[in-house]
Amino acid sequence: MATLTSNSYAADPSTGLALTPAQNALALIGRVLIALLFVPAGWGKIAGFAGTAGYIASKGIPLPEVCAAIAIAAELGLGLLLLVGYQTRWAALGLGIFIAVITPIFHNYWAVPDAQVMMQKMNFFKNMAIAGGVFAFAAFGAGAWSLDGKRRA
Repeated sequence: MATLTSNSYAADPSTGLALTPAQNALALIGRVLIALLFVPAGWGKIAGFAGTAGYIASKGIPLPEVCAAIAIAAELGLGLLLLVGYQTRWAALGLGIFIAVITPIFHNYWAVPDAQVMMQKMNFFKNMAIAGGVFAFAAFGAGAWSLDGKRRA
């Protein structure tokens, strides 16, 4: 496991952990895969802003345009920060909180018709798993192969 002892591994300056090349590669792959979910979703919300605000309003959420703008900032802005590994811990924490807040609102499987329960339940728990992944980045950082790692090296 990664330690603070000196070795030939690249240390992540944001955490002080000495990570192996494989760990740094996996952190990079993880960031790319999570960004692959959020960044296109944010662009889609910009392109379909009225539809996004309408969908938010249909859930009874007040100020749907403001909420749509917050969703865009979270998905696109924080997603891009996570992708490049800049302020990763804060970006991941923000994404995790965003996911934890919106998931029970938009995937409330306990309050949908029977025909939708399975799909909404699957999406609910998928989102909770994604939140777990981003909370891990909030806890451990982006790895040395990131802007955080480069600027603190």
